Amino acid sequence: MVYIIVELENNNISVDSEEEYFRKSYALELQKKKQQINDFQRGFNELEEERRQVNQQAIRTPGRRGEVIKKEEIEKEFTRRYKEYNNRR
Repeated sequence: MVYIIVELENNNISVDSEEEYFRKSYALELQKKKQQINDFQRGFNELEEERRQVNQQAIRTPGRRGEVIKKEEIEKEFTRRYKEYNNRR
């Protein structure tokens, strides 16, 4: 295992392993994607499209750690946004 320390986009996050680095950088990437929470017929669906692509890739190459991590991070992002949306009400 390789240990690295990295700053991710001025967020000053120290990272101990490659997997943590991958998780943090992918989570930051997902936060930039636009997504409608309740109305899927109109608006942006970038996060949903990312989920579809990851699921298709996971079907083609099952068991790859990268796809498993991506799925987990996408679900976390959907959950975070849903909670944030409901707290604003």
